[in-house]
Amino acid sequence: MKLSDFDFELPEHLIATRPAVPRTAARLLVAKGDTIADAVVSDLVDFLRPGDRLVLNDTKVIPARLTGVRHRISAQGATQARIEVTLLEPRSDGTWAALIKPLKKLKIGEEVVFSDALRASLQGTADGQGHLVFNLRGDDFDAALNAAGAMPLPPYIAAKRPADAQDMQDYQTVFARNKGAVAAPTASLHFDDALLAALSEKGVSFSHVTLHVGAGTFLPVKVEDVTTHKMHSEWGRVSAQAAAEIAETKRTGGRVIPVGTTALRLIETAARGGQITSWEGDTDIFIYPGFAFQITDALMTNFHLPKSTLMMLVSALMGPDTVRRIYDHAIRAEYRFFSYGDASLLFPK
Repeated sequence: MKLSDFDFELPEHLIATRPAVPRTAARLLVAKGDTIADAVVSDLVDFLRPGDRLVLNDTKVIPARLTGVRHRISAQGATQARIEVTLLEPRSDGTWAALIKPLKKLKIGEEVVFSDALRASLQGTADGQGHLVFNLRGDDFDAALNAAGAMPLPPYIAAKRPADAQDMQDYQTVFARNKGAVAAPTASLHFDDALLAALSEKGVSFSHVTLHVGAGTFLPVKVEDVTTHKMHSEWGRVSAQAAAEIAETKRTGGRVIPVGTTALRLIETAARGGQITSWEGDTDIFIYPGFAFQITDALMTNFHLPKSTLMMLVSALMGPDTVRRIYDHAIRAEYRFFSYGDASLLFPK
């Protein structure tokens, strides 16, 4: 398998920079084996049946993008520099790993002021990242971050417009519970309370798992031989309750359908032994054609970037030729792509 096998041409105007309103008005491409149908997300209830189980990632996106100022007194007098920070994850030593631009403008021990309430100093660097210690912790930190931070929109949206107050709502799922993600599980953004209630009334069940989506989800694949690509790791948890619910659905003949590639990667990690069990830790599972799925019967997901690991994942589920047909159809029919775009519901043969 070559990286070029997962490439395609995408017209620029199909990249969505805002979501559909309401959420369930987004379009839904439904692929069952070789057949493709066009629908909308609110029709999802018609394509599922009693006994099916949706697996939802309940991670909560933090407003991880911060803009601050570094002050310095030098021989030339007082100077300042604008510093942009994207928080990545808390570290065991109490610091935050962060992408800092420009990192070279910041010296160890120097402070960046983000607001009257929030500031941080650089404690160290490693692998192109900075390690920041903030002046606040706990609820005080969360409140100050919510006030000063912006949603960490994907690069292809951020290049077109800055994040704003509307993104604080749009880039968060209605069932977000456990804060820690710096990117949204975007297929889940299409759900609202009314759709969840309609699915429940149909007899569809839900299990919640947590995978904190990291900025690494946007890292490009740089090797031509995709099997040599090293995946980023992300922290996740499948509770004993969720594992038992999923196992029972499999036992009784229901279909297990993760909503989003993050939920899929997590449950397949927890089922590497052949049966799903409770699991917690960092996963770097890499799913590409030839992968043997243990749990997943279908997948709801958005449309992904060319040459991405997510294109490889959906190709593993559906087959590369089928995915090419799906994406050709989506482009011809002008589906909206990427994080704020439309969705697909994929049933393999």
